[in-house]
Amino acid sequence: MAAEKDRSKSEKREPPGTLDRLLSWIEKVGNKLPDPAVLFLILLLITWGLSALLAPVAFSAIDPRTEEPIRIQNQLTGSSLASFLAGMVTTFTSFPPLGVVLVALLGVGVAEHTGFINALLKWILGFTPRSLLTPVLILAAVVSHTAADVGYVLVIPLGGVIFYAAGRHPLAGIAAAFAGVSGGFSANFIPSGIDPLLQGFTQSAAQIIDPDRMVNPLCNWYFTSLSSVLVIAVGWLITDWVIEPRLRQTEVDGEPEEMPKMRELEAKDRRGLLAGLASMALLLIALVLATLPESSPLRAPNGAVTDFKAPLMQSLVPLIFIFFIVPGVVHGYVSGSVKSHRDVVEGMSKAMSTMGYYIVMAFFAALFIAAFSKSNIGVLIAIEGANFLKSLGMPGQVTIVGIIMLAATVNLLVGSASAKWALLSPIFVPMLMQLGLSPELTQAAYRVGDSTTNIITPLMPYFPLVVVFCQRYVKNTGIGTVVSLMLPYSVALFVSWTVFLVAYWLLGIPLGLQAPYVYP
Repeated sequence: MAAEKDRSKSEKREPPGTLDRLLSWIEKVGNKLPDPAVLFLILLLITWGLSALLAPVAFSAIDPRTEEPIRIQNQLTGSSLASFLAGMVTTFTSFPPLGVVLVALLGVGVAEHTGFINALLKWILGFTPRSLLTPVLILAAVVSHTAADVGYVLVIPLGGVIFYAAGRHPLAGIAAAFAGVSGGFSANFIPSGIDPLLQGFTQSAAQIIDPDRMVNPLCNWYFTSLSSVLVIAVGWLITDWVIEPRLRQTEVDGEPEEMPKMRELEAKDRRGLLAGLASMALLLIALVLATLPESSPLRAPNGAVTDFKAPLMQSLVPLIFIFFIVPGVVHGYVSGSVKSHRDVVEGMSKAMSTMGYYIVMAFFAALFIAAFSKSNIGVLIAIEGANFLKSLGMPGQVTIVGIIMLAATVNLLVGSASAKWALLSPIFVPMLMQLGLSPELTQAAYRVGDSTTNIITPLMPYFPLVVVFCQRYVKNTGIGTVVSLMLPYSVALFVSWTVFLVAYWLLGIPLGLQAPYVYP
């Protein structure tokens, strides 16, 4: 009732302003694009055509991975097409987001079906003021980076549920969560696996100039921690002042059956919630105790916990599955919503039934991304852009801004943060060291640019999933709808975060552990 009342009040709206008209135009144009699955198929065909045209061209750009001139690989040769057909099934089944989404949602689906998530949301809404839902949601989205890509399949859909339950537009909740998870990807209070991953590439690149140069895995920790405050503030402002007002005339016509109906928390649900949270706490205690010993099998060979080689880091998605299915089952039996194991299996089945459309899109996305990577077209674009930036010979501060801009632009074509840095770090890091700028500062600049355009590129592997989440509430949601929703976040984060880094640098605030601004 509250949601309907709030939306009925919002039907009266002032004439649209310039920004609203611009975003509406972007949405209209974007929604004329083909269905995401067909779009990826078209991009695959374009990649094949370009690879055939560019393969005979001799480029002078040097591939840092091979130290040889880069060559475009023709994907229309007989051997390439045969390899494409032979590896089609493997390419699809090994598509990284696919396993993350399906495994995580199996656990989340049970927790949702048994009512655990519903009860938890009622409890949260009981003490969180409606006006503070936005920053609390973005905070949760930012912290979710610690669990790899789980924020995409957990926090973003919950953003829609929480906002809808509070009488606010669900697409605003999805947009706010998406901004925190993906737009603020390089902001986090808690160190995560991405820190040592990027550090490894940065250190290797620095040693091209200085073989003894070492880089601390937490060299950007202070900066990313303070950046979290910036991301939350910017996301809060854009959501409440730009996105929600613009969504007032967007009718919610989805309302799937599995969407929680927020009534008062009954006694049996309270008992189930307490039991579920208790089981979750016991799981967490057991995990901590298992990780504490230096000889723990969950640690990497060097004893680190956050290293990507650590089994703990490689088990984050299965752990999310366990941390939701166990409390979900416990809540179900205690509250009476689960009578037998068949109810648990039904919850998993319902969760998978909602993923049919995403699986279709994932199939074509996986084929396109694989072909794009094999063709070396993305690598060529990245390296030529970096070489152009180097040729300009700009001052340090301007160069850092240029690095951010180039990383943000390349991010529209190459989604993986680690893949881009593997390509760009051997160029950026030595180049800026020769200008007197430290590898740690260069890495921080890259992280800013890499984050801010994640949320506006349909080529980002999880972008189609966000479209699917939105379609649960507004059936005609398309790529243009999501891009128009996220563009204000992207622009605001790019400008404010760039200014923040430069100001941070000028004030001399430490970037992180053992992280100077200058070299040597």
